[in-house]
Amino acid sequence: MNEWWRGAVTYQIYPRSFQDSNQDGIGDLAGITERLPYIADLGVDAIWLSPIFTSPMLDMGYDVSNYTDIDPTFGTLADFDQLIARAHELGLKVIIDQVLSHSSSEHPFFKESRQNRHNPKADWYVWADPQHDGSPPNNWLSVFGGGAWQWDSRRHQYYLHNFLVEQPDFNFHNTEVQDWLLSTMRFWLERGVDGFRLDTVNFYFHDALLRNDPADFRRKEKPEWNPYSMQYHIFSKNQPENLAFLERMRALLDEFEARTMVGEMGEDHHPIRMMGEYTSGQRLHMCYSFEMLKDPFSANHFRKLVEEFYTGAPHGWPCWAFSNHDVARHTTRWQQYGVSNEALAKQAAALLLSLQGSICIYEGEELGQTESDLDYSELTDPQGLRFWPENKGRDGCRTPMVWDAAQPHAGFSTAKPWLPVKPEQAARSVAGQVNDPDSVLNFYKRMLRLRQSSATLKYGATRFLETAEPILALIRGDDLLCVFNLSATQQQLKLSGQLTEVLAERAELTAGELHLAGNGFAFFQLADKVSVNS
Repeated sequence: MNEWWRGAVTYQIYPRSFQDSNQDGIGDLAGITERLPYIADLGVDAIWLSPIFTSPMLDMGYDVSNYTDIDPTFGTLADFDQLIARAHELGLKVIIDQVLSHSSSEHPFFKESRQNRHNPKADWYVWADPQHDGSPPNNWLSVFGGGAWQWDSRRHQYYLHNFLVEQPDFNFHNTEVQDWLLSTMRFWLERGVDGFRLDTVNFYFHDALLRNDPADFRRKEKPEWNPYSMQYHIFSKNQPENLAFLERMRALLDEFEARTMVGEMGEDHHPIRMMGEYTSGQRLHMCYSFEMLKDPFSANHFRKLVEEFYTGAPHGWPCWAFSNHDVARHTTRWQQYGVSNEALAKQAAALLLSLQGSICIYEGEELGQTESDLDYSELTDPQGLRFWPENKGRDGCRTPMVWDAAQPHAGFSTAKPWLPVKPEQAARSVAGQVNDPDSVLNFYKRMLRLRQSSATLKYGATRFLETAEPILALIRGDDLLCVFNLSATQQQLKLSGQLTEVLAERAELTAGELHLAGNGFAFFQLADKVSVNS
């Protein structure tokens, strides 16, 4: 099926933290291959591997120094080929991360580019002269703090880095750069990958005139922990030229059968609108933003995002997620709305997997895993190291997968792992849940089976019913009613119509009244028109 990705569920693997096969404390490709049957048994369609390419690892692989080889930390190309073969044998597609907007400063092309202004790679990165007073060309900021320009004494120019100083930005206005990056994607397509997750997909092009970004129109009364969010980034990213390059990427993928691309929309202004724009026409197949990866946990919030997307882009396609490697785990973010971690985790699974579009779940999410509380001395993430203690960075969601609490480091490795496994996380292990029919893990399996067996959940349109907070009620397709109590307190609402229960947790329908305990939810098959009074 060429469009296997529509309505599909992808399982994100953070390779450093999934399974260590050679006992060096760092996860690897052979470890992932060993655990693929577990992922297949969950009932997902695909896996997404966070970066595995050669890298100095200053940003855990998002600083690539060789785009067509595997970092020795993770293994070899032969290990990757074995992973692909085993995944396909188990019916799993494989999506890999592509970090195209910038490279590592250790990349040979950047080393050549910075030597002088006349070498063959001189225009492959974004270089600019200083202003007359020696200051940077404009006011653009780095996501990781400070200015986005770094002085280079060899070229007597600044280079652009939207992230770390060691992550110089490619110059996409140079078509040679575009051609070469597309060739690296072709390398992996020919090796058998089924698609790409595109990091910072709206960062590729910059304004060629280097105009200043204005202040955010939503006035900030005091500086935030990261001043990056105080600007409206209309020139440093989000350029119209991006769309033409996405069409070139799509043309490349269309040369191969049944391949897909999902883009990360790193944007605070109109991200849902931009998701639609980036997936309309012959551009990305799917796109996701951080809007469901943030704090709001309300009926209005989820309804607004879904309706905004499909109103603005009826032919686009979203990919929704509640957790990933860049944000605190959702059971921790939303714990104030939960009766218990388990109840909240099950409700989050039911809600996410009932949404129209494609879905991504993050390793450990299916265990109800929580954010790890790390000390400063345990951090590796440059974001946490830079912004501590106001922001502790992303290491708390990247700690190793917990397989068996009775084993050293919960079965991840016999060596000291790169990030610690804390007792609170080890307590939610696979071994401790797999034989418990009421566990979060087994609920995920049931919910995934329901979605996979239901064309309505995978492809059906969405209609929201008029309900008051904290009740979210929606109809998928013509005949599947999904009702959620997004609070820790009991709620009830009256339902009329012929209803057949499909799934229920902490919910009971009695004489036309649905009683929902905290984090309760229920799915009903409809025989006729339903009315809801909350």
